[in-house]
Amino acid sequence: MTPRGLLLDAMGTLIGLRTSVGATYAELAARHGLTVDAAAIDRHFPRIYRQAPPLAFPDLASPALDSPALDSPALEEAEIGWWSARIAEVLAAAGAEGEGEGMGAGLGEGVEFQPPPELGRALYLRFAQADLWRVFDDVPAHLEGWHRRGLRLAVVSNFDSRLPGLLDSLGLGQWLEAVVVSSAVGAAKPDPRPYQQALARLNLTAAEVWHVGDSPEDGAGAHAAGIRWVKVQRP
Repeated sequence: MTPRGLLLDAMGTLIGLRTSVGATYAELAARHGLTVDAAAIDRHFPRIYRQAPPLAFPDLASPALDSPALDSPALEEAEIGWWSARIAEVLAAAGAEGEGEGMGAGLGEGVEFQPPPELGRALYLRFAQADLWRVFDDVPAHLEGWHRRGLRLAVVSNFDSRLPGLLDSLGLGQWLEAVVVSSAVGAAKPDPRPYQQALARLNLTAAEVWHVGDSPEDGAGAHAAGIRWVKVQRP
């Protein structure tokens, strides 16, 4: 059947980074007294990100499906803490070197590494800025066309409270009725709860929507929620 709504993944589906994670990490790390190779960060980041616990905080999740607490200071601090832990793991694995307590030369993977505490917050805020991101060329025309046809559109992403503002800054928010992120829901794809919250906010059933995304988590989560998955494959 023709869907009444689409639940869209964000990273890798609608938007992507203009430069690599490693380039941005290395640039800000240098400003905080660390030397690290950007290519080494890029080698280690995907694995560390995949093995990390979900970017979700059940204790902070909003009890109302239609009212995620995206403006909660506690949620932002939890997100910064989650990302700071990943940043420390990546820098240690990439062999970051610097001066100061907890920062030694040639630290290897598995060695406890504590970068300057302000670096995690600085990187968190940097990745909220639109100039690091690009909208894939085909996306605006698709969103505008779907919206014009009357399809209800929402984003469902394993990301955090920065995403709604980022999508607005990139010009995509005008077509979206909801942006659901795992950190606020308290569960991450492939858990069905992010999808269920999006359905509640659109007032649609699982049978009335398709999910558009690029990752195995998108497919597994859509299946768990009883939603048809349309897979995106980008170069």
